[in-house]
Amino acid sequence: MNIQWYPGHMTKAKRAMKEDIRLIDLIIELVDARAPLASRNPDIDDLGKGKARLILLNKSDLAEEKWNAAWSGWFQEKGFYVVEVNSRSGGGLKRIGSVVGEACKEKLERDRRRGILNRPVRAMVVGIPNVGKSTFINSFAGKACTKTGNKPGVTKGNQWIRLNKTLELLDTPGILWPKFEDQQVGLLLAMIGSINDEILNREELAGELLRLMETRYPEALQERYGIWSEKTLSEKAVSGKALSKEAFSREEKPDPVRMLEQVAMVRSCLMKGGELDLAKAAGIVIDDFRSGKLGRITLEVPEWKGADEAKSAGAEKVTGKEKTAEKRRQQ
Repeated sequence: MNIQWYPGHMTKAKRAMKEDIRLIDLIIELVDARAPLASRNPDIDDLGKGKARLILLNKSDLAEEKWNAAWSGWFQEKGFYVVEVNSRSGGGLKRIGSVVGEACKEKLERDRRRGILNRPVRAMVVGIPNVGKSTFINSFAGKACTKTGNKPGVTKGNQWIRLNKTLELLDTPGILWPKFEDQQVGLLLAMIGSINDEILNREELAGELLRLMETRYPEALQERYGIWSEKTLSEKAVSGKALSKEAFSREEKPDPVRMLEQVAMVRSCLMKGGELDLAKAAGIVIDDFRSGKLGRITLEVPEWKGADEAKSAGAEKVTGKEKTAEKRRQQ
């Protein structure tokens, strides 16, 4: 798939951000924890030179915890402050205040030396479309102060939100960059919902998602759709034809179209005459992934020598939670 999406309003939004950057002390950048690198706008690094930087791994509940830990370590090694958050539930938001104070420590000390004691930290909240900026601000502020939605491009202009005496946020529209040099980046952004669905071939997108899932999370496909399970691989009549076990055998490495066909069968996506409705099946696969119904999925992992150690620490944290949950069940 060749994916490019850069509507005209993003150029205007970028100009406004360049004008406002002189007013702020800190850039809070939200990325999608399922694709942290792909969901970073590379233009922000140039825009934010000389500013304190905080990365929020948003939607962390939808990504594997061990990889959240690995990505946190990766960003910290690059010099960023990092907090894993779930803006919808409020998870991780309580940590942000103290991290902002640490990130802006030099600025606050400089203000004190100058006798400036009551000016709040001013932070610009940035991120690509549909990464959850407005939901984050609403949850962080404790009130619905910005518009939210599940389509990219809900926030149309920059707006200041005063949270308290110590922190003000400048909300900005989600913007991308003019061209994806790496089409894998565009593909991942389409999967997480940061590209307008109306310009996408959703059947191709669902097929690519199934291909990725087959490689890294085959058990999730089996559990959700029965792909490769004995039940759904047995002969099943569809439109007067039989689907044999061999058609979807693990040895043959089924292609995305054939996997999408099986999803259509399992979910009874049929058109008149019994023909498989692949468009409907594609919508189911994409929606299941975006909503977390396929489980916690990380689409990209960091290439970093400390990743294994950080990942292990994250895995141990998961194991600890599982043990605690088991003890509670036994009580």
